[in-house]
Amino acid sequence: MDLLAFDAKELYFEKEESPQVQALIQNASQLYGSGEAEMPLLKAYLRAPESLSVLVALNRFYYYQHRLEEALLVSEKALSVIAHELNFPTQWQEFNYIYIKAVPKKYLTQVRLYLFALKSIGFLNMRLSNFEVSQEIFEKILTVDEKDRIGARALLHVLTTREQ
Repeated sequence: MDLLAFDAKELYFEKEESPQVQALIQNASQLYGSGEAEMPLLKAYLRAPESLSVLVALNRFYYYQHRLEEALLVSEKALSVIAHELNFPTQWQEFNYIYIKAVPKKYLTQVRLYLFALKSIGFLNMRLSNFEVSQEIFEKILTVDEKDRIGARALLHVLTTREQ
């Protein structure tokens, strides 16, 4: 299955958030330059802990603040939320191509988001020197993404050449 051959439907950022959550995310974007964006993002998370818009915003905040351990926790939470929505296994190690085949085509945007969240987890683990976990994740992604639409092959290459 080509992970680019689909119509983009039901994108995570198109889901309506409560006015309070929208205001908190907006407030965080205005405060980012001053470094004070964390509190509104955490308040948004407390109001909507399953919101992918909130999780992505929080992940980006932590990543760009070089707070990689916190970014990793948020990426893992996002993966869990997406896995639940798609009826994927709770452990990414159990994920395989059979799960993708079982998903109706209208949910392929969520499948791609799942794979990008998994790639994020692999990348963050790589940055945190958890190389074995990163390698397992990138190899797992490539078992379901033969055309490398998600871009795990280059990261796997970085890992394997680092070892040499």
